[in-house]
Parts: sequence; structure tokens; C-alpha cells
Amino acid sequence: MKRDPQLPEERSSSSSSSSSSSSSSPLGPGEGAELAAPVWIFGYGSLVWRPGFEFTSRKVGFIRGYSRRFWQGDTFHRGSEKMPGRVVTLLEDCAACTWGVAYEVRGEQIPASLEYLNMREAVLGGYDTKLVKFHPQEKDAEEPILALVYIATPQNPSYLGPASEEDIAAQIIVSSGCAGHNIEYLLRLADFMRYFCPQAEDKHLFSIEEALISILPCLYYTEESLEETASVPQKTKG
Repeated sequence: MKRDPQLPEERSSSSSSSSSSSSSSPLGPGEGAELAAPVWIFGYGSLVWRPGFEFTSRKVGFIRGYSRRFWQGDTFHRGSEKMPGRVVTLLEDCAACTWGVAYEVRGEQIPASLEYLNMREAVLGGYDTKLVKFHPQEKDAEEPILALVYIATPQNPSYLGPASEEDIAAQIIVSSGCAGHNIEYLLRLADFMRYFCPQAEDKHLFSIEEALISILPCLYYTEESLEETASVPQKTKG
């Protein structure tokens, strides 16, 4: 049975791209209010379906030089102090690319979004900020867009590091936080990749999804199995 990834609707019917060759440092909370050009924010985890801030437009695309990994612990959004959840961060990998969504914020949206993300990603999540080159999925896109991205490094206290897909899936199954169950996080991210980036590969993500399915097969029902169930005569109580 297919699940709806429920990506946020665009706030604007028109979208515009911005390219930059600047190597300026990442913006902090409250900064960027005086910028004339728009700011782009790249999301590769829960931001792809729940940005939580106002934006002008969004683009699906990828960044090069990073792999997505469920190596970050979460004790607030998708877990607790006693039972940390597993969420994604980025690992430097020159041969890889990571797909996600870039959001364009302008004017008053800039300081408001940066303040919100600083609390959500940096304060509560332990993520650092970097600037990366974002490549839109659109075929007519010109130069890459310089975008802000949040990355959790091994230096933050919530970093869990590598583990087998089976162990990660087992941890996700038993974890839940203020934003919901850790299972929802995994499934929504897998749905995003499956429906919006069908040409891309993410073996790490889908291997964990497969491991979760093998542990909890009751979460998945195919249309065929539902039809078979419906066709089986039911016993009547006499």
C-alpha cells in the first residue's frame, strides 16, 4: 500500500533560482535580514516534508560530496534521553551525492527561518551549518545554487555513528519523540526518495527500510494481499 509523502505545498506559483560563487561563512540565527538576494536552505531529512518555516519556493535536487547516514542520535524530536532515535546526517564522500529539497526564503522569511532552524537543528539537534552547492533536478537549471545545510558531526554529544542496518532499524522501531515516532521519519524519507527522486539510489536508506519491514511485516500490505483477504469467505456466528 502506497503512503503519501505529504510534501508541503509551494507558497508561490513561481519559482526562481539563485547562483553564487561566494565562499562566505554560513549564516547564524538572526543573520541575513539585510541580504538583498534570497537565501536557500537544503533539507535532506525531515525538512523535505516538514520545513516548519515560510518559504517562497522549493526545488528538488542534490548536493555532491556527501552520503546520507542514520548516524545521528535524537533525544527530542524522534527519541528520548532513555531511548534515543536515529535520524540522518551527512558524511563526506567525494563519490556520492545526497538528494533532498532546497527552500528559497526572502525578506522577512530569512531571519525567521534561520531563528527557527537554529533551535530545531542546532540547539535541539546538535547540527552545524555549512554552505554547499545545490543542483536542482530541473533540466533547464543553470548554475548550482549556494545553499545552507545542517550537518551533525562526530563532535556533537548526540552522534551515534555507524551500525548495521538491522541494528538501526531495531532502534528506530522502539523510539519516539515530540515530533512523532521514529518509524514515521524513516518511512516518509524513503517515500520522498521513491516518489520524487526515482532515478537516484540510496542503498543505506532503503536497506534500513527493508530491515524494518522484515522485523514488522504487519506494517505493509499489498493491494493483492488485501484483495485476497476480501475474497476469503468469512464465518458467520450462529
